[in-house]
Amino acid sequence: MIIMALPTVAIVGQPNVGKSTLFNRIINERLAIVEDRPGVTRDRNYAKASWLGHEFNIIDTGGITWEGGRIEDEIRAQADIAMEEADVIVMITSVALHLTDLDERIARILYRSSKPVLLAVNKADNPEQRADIYDFYSLGLGDPIPISSTHGTGIGDLLDAIVENFPPEADTKDEDEIAFSVIGRPNVGKSSIINAMLGQKRVIVANEEGTTRDAVDTPFVAEDGTKFRMIDTAGIRRRGKVYEKTEKYSVLRAQAAIQRSDVVCLVLDASTGIREQDKHVAGFAHDAGRGMLIVVNKWDLPKKDSNSAKDFTRVIREEFQYLDYAPIVFVSAKTGKNLEQLPDLIKEVAENQSQRIQSSVLNDMLIDEVRNRAARKGRNPQTGVEIEIPASKVPAFKPGKALKDAVK
Repeated sequence: MIIMALPTVAIVGQPNVGKSTLFNRIINERLAIVEDRPGVTRDRNYAKASWLGHEFNIIDTGGITWEGGRIEDEIRAQADIAMEEADVIVMITSVALHLTDLDERIARILYRSSKPVLLAVNKADNPEQRADIYDFYSLGLGDPIPISSTHGTGIGDLLDAIVENFPPEADTKDEDEIAFSVIGRPNVGKSSIINAMLGQKRVIVANEEGTTRDAVDTPFVAEDGTKFRMIDTAGIRRRGKVYEKTEKYSVLRAQAAIQRSDVVCLVLDASTGIREQDKHVAGFAHDAGRGMLIVVNKWDLPKKDSNSAKDFTRVIREEFQYLDYAPIVFVSAKTGKNLEQLPDLIKEVAENQSQRIQSSVLNDMLIDEVRNRAARKGRNPQTGVEIEIPASKVPAFKPGKALKDAVK
């Protein structure tokens, strides 16, 4: 089953119209910095929000201007990226500033977008101010929605309109298809692994960090007839080192790819060992609750024998204790070593991830375990009275037949 990504909403507008205040109001958290002066938000802020049972991602952007400075150009580029990523765009204006030439210039940009655009007129705090919204009809973006981000009035109407414009969920999901993403820090060989599995150059490969900028879906069928969808992702860098705007965009797309995956393949580089960034990357998938497979790439280098594999496995288990459930496979995208194992392992992880065990079976297992533990401690499990039982006579805990039957 393919897990669909959440819809995304971008908030755009000129400086000091209350975009960050609206952002904080919708997510019900003071995440974005708010000050009564323009230019405070220079980068994009991301968060999750929900309304009437609909979850979505929301992006706060810096104020768009055309003053010609380097910072203004960068802010405008950030807003462009947010609008490209969004499913719904909300343009914020301010009744206090009235209709401006800058509003008209931003609206002309939005005309060219194929995305639904909603016009919200902020700072309409009282009936008199709400009566002043009619000038904004001239922007040609439909009916203006009067809101007050500070007091919360009109926010429900805006959220209703946002939800109504979400794209319908695709009804072409293939329940038999296993979607898996390939994640890791830059230059560990993610794209090389995918190309080697497919036998063709489906994605760009170069000996340079950050070559892959986007998530790429590639369907294929294994020899046993199992249908897969591979989602290649851009390398995820530590947030403090993601400077280029396209790199930040790639991190967002990689996280979205994880959300759409049944299984996540974490790629490590055998030549450089485990780094803190590997743990950071793994945390994205673990926190998302996806099935995990650890793929150690570049296992074609000298002195890589069975003993070194055991040593590397031990290090992985020590460094990734929260991933003790994840299988480990050593591969080489360059030589093709062990790549034939990946489809079967991904299928196995997906099946284990989708297992469901009845509560009654788990309850029986826990009761048996409690009794066995009490017996091993030399106490009657019902009365608590100490009893003498030779250790050799106390059976080790074994799952009952019902549990074995349930886990298939």
